[in-house]
Amino acid sequence: MDVSGGSGKPRSDRDQPAEEHADQAPPAPDPHADSPTTTNGTGPPPDHTPTSDPEPPAPATPDENGTPTPPASDAPQPPPPAAPGGEWNTTRPATTPGADTREHRTGTPPERPAPTGGKGRGPEPRGGLLMGRPFGVPVYVAPSWFLVAALITWVFGGQLDRVLPELGGARYLVSLFFAVAFYASVLVHELAHTVAALRFKLPVRRIQLQFFGGVSEIEKEAETPGREFVLAFVGPLLSLVLAGVFYVALLAVEPGTVPGVLLAGLMISNLIVAAFNLLPGLPLDGGRMLRAVVWKLTGKPMSGTIAAAWVGRALAVSVLIGLPLLTQSGALGSDAVDNVGMDTVMDALLAAILAAIIWTGAGNSLRVARLREHLPELRARALTRRAVPVQTDTPLSEALRQANAAGARALVVVDGDGNPVSLVREAAIVGVPEHRRPWVAVSGLAQDLTDGMRVSAELAGEDLLEVLRATPATEYLVVEDTGAIYGVLSAADVERAFVKAMARPS
Repeated sequence: MDVSGGSGKPRSDRDQPAEEHADQAPPAPDPHADSPTTTNGTGPPPDHTPTSDPEPPAPATPDENGTPTPPASDAPQPPPPAAPGGEWNTTRPATTPGADTREHRTGTPPERPAPTGGKGRGPEPRGGLLMGRPFGVPVYVAPSWFLVAALITWVFGGQLDRVLPELGGARYLVSLFFAVAFYASVLVHELAHTVAALRFKLPVRRIQLQFFGGVSEIEKEAETPGREFVLAFVGPLLSLVLAGVFYVALLAVEPGTVPGVLLAGLMISNLIVAAFNLLPGLPLDGGRMLRAVVWKLTGKPMSGTIAAAWVGRALAVSVLIGLPLLTQSGALGSDAVDNVGMDTVMDALLAAILAAIIWTGAGNSLRVARLREHLPELRARALTRRAVPVQTDTPLSEALRQANAAGARALVVVDGDGNPVSLVREAAIVGVPEHRRPWVAVSGLAQDLTDGMRVSAELAGEDLLEVLRATPATEYLVVEDTGAIYGVLSAADVERAFVKAMARPS
């Protein structure tokens, strides 16, 4: 089973003190990422504990000549929002871009970092126990795998007791070897997807072996339906090839022996993996192949996703109802039963789990497709706030006066030659009481610029989100191709635009 993705939903958290750089999670619609497009369950991202901005320096005492000095420090005032028209309104509180906004997401991967293997990437996602990095892609074994391995060991051990009773307790060691070998076959299946993706220059975040199979998390969508079809088909194809290899090896060993039983089990299990993944419904490989066919016929990727996702949901219902009926009737090779026993309950439980995985994966695929459809609407040039340049020693009150006069909503600190050196954080501005602003320099509220915080005004969609995700921050300097300052981009503005775009129907 393969998982492809892109970028997820953007988010913002409370700002940190000025001394800390790039402390926010960037907008991250990984569209791979409710997952990326995941086939199995994922968890919500961790919450972030907000911190307060540092207190401005204590005011000076009035001198004997009566020189004006700031009054004594008061309790913090409510954060003033940015008013329409570009002015900072200091009369009422509100949750404004860059102020005290926090978002809670569900249904997305624990983290949405950029793909591994490139410069300036974020930290790679964790997914359990790291087993290695074939082709530079990390392979993780999820904790749920150990539960399934124990279940396979127990079930297969019971079968060995009937076929090879002379093994005694050693049958469970043989069964454990079978469980590991089976998941090694699943890893080969996922590596086939990974190699194809890398050949098409699609970054792969990770491979994860988990409950009921494996997942290859591919960061971007294939550019053509033909590549999408190949990317999906190579997994089941490798499983069929493995089944053939085990069959040929089975001919060379004596039947009724431990090697014979192991090879027969691996051959059958790989046939089942291939057949199951070829079913024509998302999130299975067969569903992605169906999506590629509909995409080719209609010329619209979204049409292919909708068709394959609904077929996947129909498949989930069929598995939920049909699998217990088939096993109880004996159509799958077992003896027919007339009563409800433990085997029937286990079959129904297995069917429910499989149906839930398929149904959830189909829904995730629809959400990810919708996300990708709206990503081009996120354009740096359209979301950028107008900014005014100010010197490092400019009082905050004077800087705000200049910004309001120019209709701007952001401040860029520049050096004597006019080169930008830092960005004044909006959350730091709203944390300074109005009566203290004449005595607070903008440099004390600014965050130094790093290379990753310079964003081209021409960026849009996934490219824009990838840049923001690589360097988490609350504000970014947007520049023209010539290097001229265009304005300031707030992560909160990107988040709001993303939510608004996702709310519109496809």
